Amino acid sequence: MQSRSIGIILSTTEQIQKNVNDLTDDEAVRLMYDWYGLFARKAQQIPEGDWFIWFILAGRGWGKTRSGAEWIRYNVENNLASRIALVAPTAPDARDIMIEGESGLLAISSPWCMPKYESSKRRLTWPNGAIATAYSSEIPDRLNGPQHDLAWSDEIGVWKYGRETWDMLQFGLRLGDNPKQIITSTPKVKNITLIKEILAEKLTVLSTGTTYENRPNLAKPFFDTVVKKYEGTRLGSQELHAKILDDVPGALWKRKLLEETRVPPGSDKIPRMKRIVVALDPEASDTETSSHSGIIVAGLGEDNQGYCLSDLTKRGSPKEWGLAAISGYHTYDADRMIGEVNNGGDMVEYVIKSLDTSIPFKQIRASRGKYTRAEPVAALHEQKRIHLVGNFPDLEDQLCSWTPDSDVKNDRLDAFVWAFTELMLQGSGDWSKAVRTGTRGKQFQGRTERRP
Repeated sequence: MQSRSIGIILSTTEQIQKNVNDLTDDEAVRLMYDWYGLFARKAQQIPEGDWFIWFILAGRGWGKTRSGAEWIRYNVENNLASRIALVAPTAPDARDIMIEGESGLLAISSPWCMPKYESSKRRLTWPNGAIATAYSSEIPDRLNGPQHDLAWSDEIGVWKYGRETWDMLQFGLRLGDNPKQIITSTPKVKNITLIKEILAEKLTVLSTGTTYENRPNLAKPFFDTVVKKYEGTRLGSQELHAKILDDVPGALWKRKLLEETRVPPGSDKIPRMKRIVVALDPEASDTETSSHSGIIVAGLGEDNQGYCLSDLTKRGSPKEWGLAAISGYHTYDADRMIGEVNNGGDMVEYVIKSLDTSIPFKQIRASRGKYTRAEPVAALHEQKRIHLVGNFPDLEDQLCSWTPDSDVKNDRLDAFVWAFTELMLQGSGDWSKAVRTGTRGKQFQGRTERRP
């Protein structure tokens, strides 16, 4: 039985109680699942008109996940979709938020159209035959082939391989007469360029709002502590008010530059590496408030260009960050590990040598200020002589946000600067002789097999 129109049932305040009492049990249940008629705010209503992308760009707690899940349910229950893509930053995100979350598809689905979830297949199957498959931005190639008529992309702002994942999704969104997609996200800085491009598309409609709009449904302590703490800050503008943040005045790197110089993993543009180093900016303490230990793997190509290969930054004990750095050294067949010893002194080299005596370790000491050290590396990047191989959201945030008077963490930035200072701004020492004489030829030849 179809539920009656909410407009008729709740036409006046005086009639509400009478009409609710007149409902059959089946009608009462169906009424409670009429999201668009009873619960959705105006900004959460399905847009009218001709559109291809519905972009919900809103603050934390606004109701983005619920809006995305309800839109999927609406299309499935009205037989408007048969093959659906659910795309999240990671596979656990797709499962824990989009599918099993408190506002996810399983939680909001109606009893008469409840999907069956097969976690091993990343698949939801509804009684009417509609199927949704979960994908992760960490593996864009999984979208290379499947076709869909509906898609829900969640938190696109932090997708690891944002551009690649988005492109693969678009190529497969070709089933049916009127494929559509919804994006639910806060304006994270990692993929701002991609977000701006999507918003500029003719067939994109935007719904936006702040955390405050959903205050009645959010815990009071959340507003008394979290919101109060971040209101008026740059992070609060992004997370609470959904403001797209531009580059920070005074920062040495610009996001446009990072996009222009980025190369995708596995690209033919990546040459063989002449040198590879692991740069370590260690954190001596291990508490909840401690910084991370910056660990960056970088290489100098045969084209004399620099390439950031991996960000292995880790919070943990000296043993934990030491093992992470050593793993990067062996994974990328690095030549040397370099580490800043201003804070930890000889402890840093001791940690590495105690875990693996084969690691050639070079101590480096900061004799100049952080900004002064970073300027030459930023200049190389501006000359388009340094490239990020893939996306490194946390590193990119630091590069484009840190200034000497800011409270932005700089552990990744420090390691990044040390890596390219070693590779491109200092003499190659013993390693340059090995390169000239060809004694490391075979090892260099094998580097291409290890690049990400």
